[in-house]
Amino acid sequence: MKNKVIIVILGIIFIIGLFVISGVMKRQENFQTQNQRNEEEIMSVLEISSENFEEEVLKSDQTVLVDFYADWCGPCKMIAPIVEQVAKETEDVKVCRMNIDEAQDLAVEYGIMSIPTLVVMKNGKEAKRSVGVIGKEEILEMLK
Repeated sequence: MKNKVIIVILGIIFIIGLFVISGVMKRQENFQTQNQRNEEEIMSVLEISSENFEEEVLKSDQTVLVDFYADWCGPCKMIAPIVEQVAKETEDVKVCRMNIDEAQDLAVEYGIMSIPTLVVMKNGKEAKRSVGVIGKEEILEMLK
């Protein structure tokens, strides 16, 4: 009789364990799906490098906003969502980000001394520049 009770209790514990594991896996799936959505939203800002800078920025027939940033930079992290909003709201402007740690040659060439630095390029030439965190309205004004 004791053995049957122990077997029943172990069976119940096993079934509860399956439910718990199933719930954890479901939450992990939801988390991964949300991360994928967040990454897709960020994709509206084009990541550029030294290799594709000329093609994406200098030869572009559109006005280009380049956000020179670094992953370790606090103010860069503050302005990133604002730049993403601008990218989503402006169809006639190409919005790009360039990590200065990975493209030091271009950071030097364009005189990037502080970050974040936003540079507006028109017809392959610098038209406007802003250093530091600014609001969305100021960025949109730069693009005019």
